[in-house]
Amino acid sequence: MEFLHVNARTIINEVPAASRMPFQYTINVYRGCSHSCVYCFARPTHEYLGLNIGEDFDRRIVVKVNAVERLGGELSARRWAGHHIAMGTNTDPYQRCEGKYHLTQGVVRVLGDAANPFSILTKSTLIVRDIDLLARAARRTRVRADLSIATLDESVWRMTEPGTPNPRRRVDAVRRLNEAGVPCGVLLAPILPGLSDTDEQLEAVVTACVEAGAVSVSTVGLHLRPGVKQHYLGWLARARPDLVALYEQRYGRRAYLPPADQRTLAARVQRLVARVRGPSGSAFHVPVEAEAVEPVDQLGFEL
Repeated sequence: MEFLHVNARTIINEVPAASRMPFQYTINVYRGCSHSCVYCFARPTHEYLGLNIGEDFDRRIVVKVNAVERLGGELSARRWAGHHIAMGTNTDPYQRCEGKYHLTQGVVRVLGDAANPFSILTKSTLIVRDIDLLARAARRTRVRADLSIATLDESVWRMTEPGTPNPRRRVDAVRRLNEAGVPCGVLLAPILPGLSDTDEQLEAVVTACVEAGAVSVSTVGLHLRPGVKQHYLGWLARARPDLVALYEQRYGRRAYLPPADQRTLAARVQRLVARVRGPSGSAFHVPVEAEAVEPVDQLGFEL
């Protein structure tokens, strides 16, 4: 791993209105991600730095070392009106280097002290380290956490997101956060055609998350934006060449699954949630989402 230290000019990012994201402001204290998810939509952001979207994205991590200091100043500015801030929108705030730099921990502390609402999306169980800070913040303002858990299938997990914690440990983190008073849902994302989309696989992860007390379960199909598509399909040709034709059929020149496939996936998850929890769940949109050049469709089901 190589850590590239930078001093950010600003740390709160305003999302362009044209992106149609369900949030207006974000904080990303790192760039690149050691989780090494083969499908990560954020990989092309490394190209802006003259780095590649493959190994550089996984192993050369940009660290905004002045993030906590900058945040304090930006929150105290007169023009700041206490807007909700989303974290984990373009890189995981609790990836491996957070254990060394503690920048996300510092950001959580500053936001909590300022009673500024925020949300966190992560694949990492390191979030549990900050459970006391998060619970304290949740008593002062609106705080939301979501764990990304696409599958409990260990072979698929090891193959597609080798740098992430075991998904069953993530399920336990969902339980612990909710027990501590930090509302925590689950994002089933991305569901990978031919790899993690069988009825048995979806039922296993939905059941575990509902039983862990998740306040919501949401689902997103795989998004293959330009650059990511070439990276992912190159990996697929090596790891599962038998699935290449399926992906060419499903995606073609698209970045998203066809709308009918998206609706089918959402309906399948909705039925599973209803079966495990009962039919009282209603459709809603989770207030955290992956930041992308194009909008990412997300459907969730209130528990």
